[in-house]
Amino acid sequence: MKTKLLNNFRVLLLPVFLLVLSNMQAQVLNAPVAAPNQTPPPGSTPWNQACASSAFNDYWVRFTWNPPMVNTDNEFVLELSDATGDFSSPVELARDGSKNLVFDFYMQFAVPTDTRGEAYRLRVRSTSPAVTGPASDPYPMYYISVNSGLSIRPQGQADFGDGTAEVCDGNSITLEVYDLANPETYSYNWYRSGTLLSEKSESITVSTSGMYNVEIDYGACSGSGNTLSNIIDVTTGTSLGIAINPPAKTDLCSGETQPLEANINNPSLTYTWYKDGAVIPSSDNYIYTVDASSPGFEGDYQVEIFGPGACIERSAAVTITNAGDFTVTRDNPANVVLLPGQNTTLSVSTDATSPTYQWYRDGSPVAGATSSSLVVSDTETGSYFARVTLSGGACSSTSLDSEVTEVVTPASFELIIDYATSYVACENTSIVLEVSTINAVDSGGNRTDVTSSVIGDFSYQWKKDGVDVSGATASSLSLTDPSENGAYEVDGNISTYSSTSNSLSVQLLVNETLTISSTGSVSCGPAEPITVSTTTDLSGETFSWYQDGADMGVSTPELSVIEAGTYQLVLMRNGCPLPSNEIVISPFDEDLIVLDPGADIVFPEGGSRTVTATGGTSYRWLDSNNVEMSSGASMTFTTEGDFVLIAAVGNCQVIRNINVTYLDTFKVPNVITVNGDGVNDQWIIPNSYSNKTDVNVIIYNEKGVEVLNEFNYQNNWPSSSVTFAKQNMVFFYKIRNGAEVLKQGTITVIR
Repeated sequence: MKTKLLNNFRVLLLPVFLLVLSNMQAQVLNAPVAAPNQTPPPGSTPWNQACASSAFNDYWVRFTWNPPMVNTDNEFVLELSDATGDFSSPVELARDGSKNLVFDFYMQFAVPTDTRGEAYRLRVRSTSPAVTGPASDPYPMYYISVNSGLSIRPQGQADFGDGTAEVCDGNSITLEVYDLANPETYSYNWYRSGTLLSEKSESITVSTSGMYNVEIDYGACSGSGNTLSNIIDVTTGTSLGIAINPPAKTDLCSGETQPLEANINNPSLTYTWYKDGAVIPSSDNYIYTVDASSPGFEGDYQVEIFGPGACIERSAAVTITNAGDFTVTRDNPANVVLLPGQNTTLSVSTDATSPTYQWYRDGSPVAGATSSSLVVSDTETGSYFARVTLSGGACSSTSLDSEVTEVVTPASFELIIDYATSYVACENTSIVLEVSTINAVDSGGNRTDVTSSVIGDFSYQWKKDGVDVSGATASSLSLTDPSENGAYEVDGNISTYSSTSNSLSVQLLVNETLTISSTGSVSCGPAEPITVSTTTDLSGETFSWYQDGADMGVSTPELSVIEAGTYQLVLMRNGCPLPSNEIVISPFDEDLIVLDPGADIVFPEGGSRTVTATGGTSYRWLDSNNVEMSSGASMTFTTEGDFVLIAAVGNCQVIRNINVTYLDTFKVPNVITVNGDGVNDQWIIPNSYSNKTDVNVIIYNEKGVEVLNEFNYQNNWPSSSVTFAKQNMVFFYKIRNGAEVLKQGTITVIR
């Protein structure tokens, strides 16, 4: 009997001894090597360079290691060096805690988006025990975040312009990459006429002619980038000092001409003349003649040259002015209406020196009309203007005509009324109507706008629906009350003329706020209807109730609501709909009631645990006999049992069942005896781990193969149908809650 007990004791010590022995030695971690892609369908060729992008970023390495064994909570971590192979600040690429019994396996990783270099290395380390393996061979690795053509420009320009740039007099210019986020983080290949240059930054300073372009330097992956930019054609030259020779005259009279001459006459050069910064068409000679007979000849003139060995160069400006430049201003309205027996005075003003005047009617001179003003009677209607002429100085005889004045005697007047401001029927609560236009209409039906000259001379009478509005005798009418809704027009009188305007409809919204309220905001269904109502008296009124914008067809003053939705009342006032505020009734959600720490409570016998409810408006805590224990938001339990919480949310109730149990004082067993005697035949763990839907129980055999993986473990392993090949077998277990390992260890099964 003693021998049998001694043997059993040795069996129990064996797994403990193996674990201690394995922790006394360091695992052998080998350097990872590039592997074929294992994503189905797997590849057959390992990668030798990682050229990743948003379209593809799936890489694998093969990793091997040798015993002694790692601990059960170990994870293997794949790490990446910097671009030079240095691991001072490694980047974690992958982590695997499921291969602690597998000595040869693959690890999948994605290339980080800031990876760009030729000498990256990989390594694997274990976390328990902490061992770091050797680095791999170097690999070119790039994340190709840009895979389209770059744009370059001369520094200081908005873009690449016409694709050319010029270096003058031995100076230099800087070309730069633009329209690229964080360009300074990349390395580049610059080319001059196809020859690779040494510069690697996002800009390059050049003083040599050639065709320049650039691409991102992706090293071994450059063929995957397609980033070659546009070309900037850089030329070199010398400034020649272009200027315009001083002209004989810069202040010209109408009809005069003045040649402008460049100080350089070279047939190999190209000349372009500019006026006020704009190119003068067909001006390709070293001489350009200004013609003062052309309207708008005055301005700033420049000449620009370019050609072989010469820089593009523009001269300083020469200003040409108009010696006969003066203004004439019409001092009366553009349209003048003369009623029978009336006359009017037309006048002009000018800043000319010693001017002479001549008035014209319908294009013909008016005899004797040689002053700055002219009196016109109602029998002398027509189109009038004054011609002002310089009578002395260098530009004598230069003339300028005033703007035309239309003098009319009407056959009738047309009055047009309009809304003075923006108006929408049944939206405005006030509006002003006004006479906006008065047209004089001649016998031929032609209209002339004479509003400004006669609007103050008319007498007015506004009408609503054909009836005079008392006291409404101005050119405008203000309406502020829905009782004033109707069709409006105005009668106007002046001298012997009478006219009635067009008609405008006015439909004002009452300046009233319609408010609705509800007895609740959460719908509990037909058993607990919500009442929506208003304090406004709806007796004899026309109104409609709306749910989610649709007419419900309900005509009762109060609305009984059993469904979630948005509710509104619309009342008709003076022919206009008056909408109320909106009431939103939400569907009831039982998840509004939250228990902290939950509905399953465990604490040691003799202790206590407090449960707090949130999300409700009132609470009732009941024991198993339906006796109310508390009406507060929190309840402290001191005994085990089944309890009930009834929480109210507005009109709605939520019932939560609460199970309180005492905490098991025993620990997770590491030995069970499956001999069928009914004692210790199954692996029984504390109720803080068992029967929990959020706790994951995993059991592995000695080869690392899962034999059990369950949530809500029922304390029923092994079942009666499970057989064991050996007298004594060791199993490993992990108890997890999400990513956290709550407990782990070994189980020795003795049969």
